Amino acid sequence: MKKNLKMVIILSILLFAYISICAISYAQNVSSDIANSVFRLHVIANSDSQEDQNLKYKVRDNLLNYMNLICKDCSSKQEAIEIVKQNKQIFEQIAIDTVEEQGYSYPVEVTIGNFEFPTKHYGDISLPAGFYDALKIKIGEAKGQNWWCVMFPPLCFVDISSGIVPESSKELMEDNLSEEEFALVSNSSNGEIQFKFKLLEFFNHTGLITAKK
Repeated sequence: MKKNLKMVIILSILLFAYISICAISYAQNVSSDIANSVFRLHVIANSDSQEDQNLKYKVRDNLLNYMNLICKDCSSKQEAIEIVKQNKQIFEQIAIDTVEEQGYSYPVEVTIGNFEFPTKHYGDISLPAGFYDALKIKIGEAKGQNWWCVMFPPLCFVDISSGIVPESSKELMEDNLSEEEFALVSNSSNGEIQFKFKLLEFFNHTGLITAKK
């Protein structure tokens, strides 16, 4: 009897280990695929004061106006990144000019890299927590609240109140993801899809996986 119980325990442990490895592998692959399909924008305010937060939004608006001008015809993430790299100094100058025009002398730091993001919702599109390539703008001490959006596919101009992402943006994202991956980020009401999204969030929040390159 004890021998049988011991065997059941061993088999249960092995089964749990196998399921865990499969789940982590699935979450790792899906997180990487999603992260490799989007390029994000991250603006950090000097502080949480109302003045600094208002300044952050001024900088954001001017950056978005320029970004929309140069990236509106991009058809891939890599194309968007290359255009942003070529115009990095212009992005920096736009941010600096905006800060000075608003009467501040904060320094501005602009970097393009791979950064950690929390789960974010953009209308009816959701991106799980993980590491994503992004253009990051730090204003002053960069100790204030963050503002995020997605430069590619273009989700920065989504009217969040409407809860609807333009079909053109969805098509670009769908072209770069598998059918299941697109279902994961498009807020599907399917119970299995919602469970898988929660699985991604769990593994990313616990640090068991990252999409970092």
